[in-house]
Amino acid sequence: MKINTERRKRVMSRSIKLGHCVCDPKKPCPCDLFKEKNICLCAGERMESPTGEVKLTQLIEKAGCASKIDQAFLKEVLGDLAMPEDANVMVGVPAGDDAGIYDIGRDECLVQTVDVFTPTVDDPYTFGQIAAANSVSDVYAMGGKPLTALSVIGFPVRKIPDKALSEILRGGIDKMKEAGVSIIGGHSINDAEIKAGFAVTGVMDKDKIKTNSAAQIGDVLILTKPLGTGIISFASQIGKASQASMEASAKSMTTLNKAAAELMTEYGAHAATDVTGFSLMGHLSEMAARSGVDVEIQWDSLPWLEGVLECAAASILPGAIERNKESCGHAVVAGENVSETMVDICYDPQTSGGLLIAIEAEKLAELLEKLKESGLLDAACIGKVTSTGSGKITVTTDGSRPMPEAVNLPTTTKKQAKTEEKPAEGLDAYTKRAIRIALASAQQSEELLKTEIEKARQMGYNQSEIDEVIEIAKTIH
Repeated sequence: MKINTERRKRVMSRSIKLGHCVCDPKKPCPCDLFKEKNICLCAGERMESPTGEVKLTQLIEKAGCASKIDQAFLKEVLGDLAMPEDANVMVGVPAGDDAGIYDIGRDECLVQTVDVFTPTVDDPYTFGQIAAANSVSDVYAMGGKPLTALSVIGFPVRKIPDKALSEILRGGIDKMKEAGVSIIGGHSINDAEIKAGFAVTGVMDKDKIKTNSAAQIGDVLILTKPLGTGIISFASQIGKASQASMEASAKSMTTLNKAAAELMTEYGAHAATDVTGFSLMGHLSEMAARSGVDVEIQWDSLPWLEGVLECAAASILPGAIERNKESCGHAVVAGENVSETMVDICYDPQTSGGLLIAIEAEKLAELLEKLKESGLLDAACIGKVTSTGSGKITVTTDGSRPMPEAVNLPTTTKKQAKTEEKPAEGLDAYTKRAIRIALASAQQSEELLKTEIEKARQMGYNQSEIDEVIEIAKTIH
């Protein structure tokens, strides 16, 4: 670009006089960028945009709704804040529901929500679609019709190709068009980490509002999408997710909850919420507690994305599971033969997850049939409301779907395996495998040692490392 030397001189003279860059007070003037590339951002000069392919999930720390602040911390922070009183606010912050509802008269009300998060997929266009589908989901969960949206995006300008920003926005626009929503503006910031989402406004009839606080004894619980997007996103970041798993996850996340919302309203659902960052357990515990009931979940009936159970068997679980468990684990009781892992994956943070619907049992079969006809093939009855209570969730199993014991996941590098997120106070999977080899060697079990060595090779161990572990084991015989 052509340099305006007069403007550069004027701006830089101010910075030099102050002893600080006027764009970034933490830097001196002239800054390193000026010394290395002869570019002064303060004077309006810009770096050339990088080119080439970009993988969004490699640029962030936490993917999707796992990047959100956890439920327990939010409640603690919001607990002492007094919101202005307004008689027209029908559902507000204290309700802890999916969206706010405001009475505008004429038997109508506004439904408003905002949602912003980091990428869950590498492709910018797909991420834009997911951001839009996730943002309108809260309006659908209340039984509303979304009308308009304002985009919200953070992007590291000139750090990655400009085209990525254009594709994120294009994906969002296309998905909002599918939802019948007009994008009427937005806000953008130059941010070190990519984020995208929308503030959405919709309308609905007062007598058709669906909240998360009206589940009734005898209701059955329907989930309209499969679970596991957080686990698959994390597995993808460390090179452990199969292509089929990633494609199934992306398809689920880009699917609108529009049809599910329309059908639950038509069939008179008592309560609903969408399952997102706080996990199935987090959102269900809120619904149960606010409804004053206890519920039972049948683990074998839960729909999972392809590859999720195999990832869980290999201890590939994101750290956000532990944060969600900390927030609502007090409400969850594991029944007989329900393992810790089976419960843990129910705390997986979802991005653009399905609707969780409480409806009378007599309407279950017909509603499930209609949901599947609309394309929601994984919709399933996952449990029931059992009694009056304080929000307890009991997880049961009939043993029809045991957790897999052995898995063959895509090979990853040793560095990736060592940096898998650990459960609280736990060892990583790479270290655990070394211990298993050592124990098999100490027990002098050739068959077991052979099995453990093969699994170690699949994880990325080389022969010299395996030999070293066996030598260490010999010293403690």
